[in-house]
Amino acid sequence: MEMLCVVTLLATAQITAQAQAKTNFIILLADDLGYGDLGTYGHPTIQTPNLDRMAAEGMKFTQFCVAAATCTPSRVGLVTGRLPIRSGVTQVLIPSSTGGLPKEEITLAEILRERGYATAWIGKWHLGWQDQYLPGNHGFDYYFGIPYSNDMSPETQPGNPVFKEAPPTPLIRNSTTTNMEREPDQRLLTKQYTEEAIKFIKSAGKEKPFLLYLAYTMPHVPLYASEEFVGKSRRGLYGDTVEEIDWSYGQIANALKSAGIDSNTMVVFTSDNGPWLNKKLYGGSAGPFFEGKVSTWEGGFRVPAIFRWPNRIKAGVTTAAFGTTMDLFTTFVRIAGGRLPADREIDGVDLSPVLLANEAGREALLFYYFGTEMWAIRKGPWKVHFKTTRPASVSVWGQWKVEEHSPPLLFNVEEDPGEQVNRAASERTLVEELSRVAERHRTLIVPGKIQR
Repeated sequence: MEMLCVVTLLATAQITAQAQAKTNFIILLADDLGYGDLGTYGHPTIQTPNLDRMAAEGMKFTQFCVAAATCTPSRVGLVTGRLPIRSGVTQVLIPSSTGGLPKEEITLAEILRERGYATAWIGKWHLGWQDQYLPGNHGFDYYFGIPYSNDMSPETQPGNPVFKEAPPTPLIRNSTTTNMEREPDQRLLTKQYTEEAIKFIKSAGKEKPFLLYLAYTMPHVPLYASEEFVGKSRRGLYGDTVEEIDWSYGQIANALKSAGIDSNTMVVFTSDNGPWLNKKLYGGSAGPFFEGKVSTWEGGFRVPAIFRWPNRIKAGVTTAAFGTTMDLFTTFVRIAGGRLPADREIDGVDLSPVLLANEAGREALLFYYFGTEMWAIRKGPWKVHFKTTRPASVSVWGQWKVEEHSPPLLFNVEEDPGEQVNRAASERTLVEELSRVAERHRTLIVPGKIQR
């Protein structure tokens, strides 16, 4: 019996050592949080001491972009490392949608699970609400959250015919809806997500390395905060929701330290797209950038991004290196010792040289899609717009005034991050060069079957 106990203890110690030898990954994704909405990014009245400390202990990006400027395609790009057009998920899915993330797509969770990782998605999913599209069928061992945005029910949008027949917003655990007849109390969602995340950290961190994806519902409109945070921020209800998210990160950081895995965990905080500007005081700030959510202007694509990994990522670094949410896929797979899928195009690039050695990184290259069309391209400091829309964040979803530009607009988004001075007339050669790059991309891209 004594020998058996010794063997058991040795086996347990070996499992724990193996778990600690692999890096844990946590992605914290805010919804519609703008570039300028955190203290560390310059907001004058929203107090975010925990995220400010995260930046002081890690690396803050100033040129970090999303895969798309709306919820669903942006999340597709993050979990697959691919431009959303490749999977056909290019528009926001709603309760009447029948499509979702195709089963043929390979997610970050699926690759890491093959490497022995425990995987969990907590919070807003928005990649298809039917069972075959939920996280459990895309590599996640555990799921707790809502399947789409928090404004897609009759109660949250009374009188909107699009959602007249929709059910209450489902709150799902794995594949079971926990609130069949009523809307969840959205004031409690950030706290509930945080509690679920901490439980997962405590349980998974004991025996396995893990991937935790926590996608907050806030600060997407309608805004909700728990009783402890309502009225706390000088920025009003919007600030209340952001400050509660800041509290959430603080709780998760404490849980990592308590579990003894803080130094072995990379945490990333970012947003799914820019702010919903038309919501005015209920929307956020794009900081120095023009426009916001939906648009292909920088305010729609440029988001805050903070990386923390003690003793691996140098503390207190602000980098102008270019990065995207698609890069998380490639970076995490490489750090975990996995292999990228060889049978498909992966658009994400490994950020390890930037994160671990503070290198300058690769030349910026990004294709800005509006639905199924590529409207802009950035290469190096230069960005050309073939089509634009303004204002993008309108009250009636989908009613955008589209402008086609001939010749295209050209901006140096490092000198002119607000995209105010069109340089096309004086830089015709650059316009021609970027137009050729865009045309080559249009020729080579293979769109997936469009999901609706």
